[in-house]
Amino acid sequence: METQKILTSSEAEEERRWWVTVPKVELHAHLNGSVRDSTLLELARRLGEKGRIAFSDVEHVILKGDRSCREVFKLFDLIHVLTTDHKTVTRITKEVIEDFASENVVYLELRTTPKRNDSIGMSKRSYMEAVINGLSSVTEVDIDFTPHSTDHHDPASSCNSIAVNNVDHQGSGRKKIYVRLLLSIDRRETAEAAMETVKLALEMRGLGVVGIDLSGNPSVGEWSTYLAALQFAREQGLYVTLHCGEVPNYEEINAMLDFLPQRIGHACFLREPDWVKLKSSKIPVEICLTSNIMTDTISSLDIHHFVDLYRAKHPMVLCTDDSGVFSTSLSKEYSLASSAFGLGRKELFQLARDSVEFIFADGGVKQELKEIFSSAAGKLEL
Repeated sequence: METQKILTSSEAEEERRWWVTVPKVELHAHLNGSVRDSTLLELARRLGEKGRIAFSDVEHVILKGDRSCREVFKLFDLIHVLTTDHKTVTRITKEVIEDFASENVVYLELRTTPKRNDSIGMSKRSYMEAVINGLSSVTEVDIDFTPHSTDHHDPASSCNSIAVNNVDHQGSGRKKIYVRLLLSIDRRETAEAAMETVKLALEMRGLGVVGIDLSGNPSVGEWSTYLAALQFAREQGLYVTLHCGEVPNYEEINAMLDFLPQRIGHACFLREPDWVKLKSSKIPVEICLTSNIMTDTISSLDIHHFVDLYRAKHPMVLCTDDSGVFSTSLSKEYSLASSAFGLGRKELFQLARDSVEFIFADGGVKQELKEIFSSAAGKLEL
């Protein structure tokens, strides 16, 4: 790897625009953290007019691009209040899909925590139905969100497919994006609530749900609380990814690595024995550069573990985490990796291409994605 490249603002913008043209795979994106600023502003103003929030307290945070760690978490609190009705969830889902597709993300795994809001009759199931309605209402691009029969380990359990906006228009000139859903277990939840989420995922895996994520405040909850639900998910053929090592909880990190999930996210606070275990297991890591810096999880990109994993040829994929909250995009993340770590376009294109192997989808989808990358490589002369 070369030394860090210092780009002028115009060079950085040119690099980002180039990455917009490249097909990309996004495997760590939270639905509610990827909301457009314009939508947040509109929804917050509306709640302010109803007296439910103090709009003046959040307006400047929404309009600000370079947010502090404190402002980031203030925005998360606001989004939690805003995303508690079905219409909003459907709208946000539609817009998030279209935004990722506009950046030439060709495969997206979108994760979300099913919410319950008894005051309006929202259950975890109706929340997820609102998400599915958002997928179904996408019109700007062609979307494939119905898993094929082999997207999970038990083909016999596949539900009936939904054909809405699920038509392959390759050659039509329209963009196409594959979308799969991961249901997140919140670390604030009980063991019973975690199992409820897994059972809902099983019931809805014919509608785009392919796996389970464990996320939320990393300082809350105990690993043992969710273990039974995660084991059940794996036994039933659901894929599992874990937020791992967001805080220095070494006992939990070790237990998570022993669990052998299909992927882990972040991996910021691993000790040397943990790195040895991770590398020997070949568990792919979802890397979120901007997120790690803005949340003060990593103090500087100069010491980011991306470099060590890249040199070790360990499987990993660049991701956004919360593109709206962190004012980023997948194109920006690739451009950032290029300048921070001195990597050329060819090396990072290969990193994006390799990430196809880590998706939670069947071989047919993987083959189509590989063909997309091969075609792009020819056109980009890489």
